Amino acid sequence: MKKLKKNKSLLTKLIAALALSFGFTVVAQTTNTSSNVQTVQAARKLSKRERAAKNWIAMRESGGNYYARNGVCYGKYQLNINYLHGNYSPKNQERVADNYVYGRYGSWVNAKSFWLSHHWY
Repeated sequence: MKKLKKNKSLLTKLIAALALSFGFTVVAQTTNTSSNVQTVQAARKLSKRERAAKNWIAMRESGGNYYARNGVCYGKYQLNINYLHGNYSPKNQERVADNYVYGRYGSWVNAKSFWLSHHWY
């Protein structure tokens, strides 16, 4: 009987340890997945056509000036200042612009096509 209780206790501890381990794994995977999406988008290597469309939009929006301001829009891509969360650095502008464009249009080429039709993106 004593041995059965000892085995039951050991089994309970093992199940608890596995449950905790699995729980932490799920949290880590969820966290890594969301940060990986941003990293992949930020580190995306643009094709020549994508770079050209991105540059074309920047020139139309601000003349390529990271410090341009028009009402609530700021920077090279004239992003709403709320999107920048107080970080107006060129690096953050590039990251936020890429995330915005890929999230909304799928590519800079598509964003340029939209801009040509609507004169904004």
